Amino acid sequence: MQNILIETTLALLYKDSKNDYLRMMKGAAKSIFRPMQPSDFKDAYLSISKDQGRGLVDLIKTNDSKNIVEFGTSFGISTLFLAQGVRGTGGSIITTELIESKAKKAIENFKSAGVNDLVEIRIGDAMETLGNHHTSIDLLLLDGWKDLYLPLFQMLESNYHANTIIYVDNADMKESQAFLKIVSQKNRYNLESKFGGKVVLITKK
Repeated sequence: MQNILIETTLALLYKDSKNDYLRMMKGAAKSIFRPMQPSDFKDAYLSISKDQGRGLVDLIKTNDSKNIVEFGTSFGISTLFLAQGVRGTGGSIITTELIESKAKKAIENFKSAGVNDLVEIRIGDAMETLGNHHTSIDLLLLDGWKDLYLPLFQMLESNYHANTIIYVDNADMKESQAFLKIVSQKNRYNLESKFGGKVVLITKK
């Protein structure tokens, strides 16, 4: 029953996200005369694919991941897949979203899917909302503003353990590539490309 609620909610969200291209174009149009800002995409889902979502569920279950941290909730599509995974491991999720209107909609979606007990959502700048995080991280999902990938990765680095997985979405974007280049120069990390380069998994050697 619980998985049916998640799947039903995901189906509705993906149906609505079909118009995301237009939403993204409207957001991009606002930034013609200035740098893009997260608020330009306050109405866009910017969601992961269904294949990525199913891959996340498998990744969590295979590695028995319990302590999940997500950067970039948006409307909660990726978080719902994470919740589907931790239902099988007895884990929980901390997720953070800068745009308050998106966070509120995500909370509604978590309630509709029956997973609000598994998810703690923190609203605001992730460098602040995750700044006091001192619990070990089994899986870190980076799917927010790309300029923050590196500082966020470094800020949370003390919480990584031997089996921590860092899931980097939009790894093929310019800013993500710059981040991954820096990480690759550190001898203590392995990088594995997935989904045709759209995703990179970072693990400790």
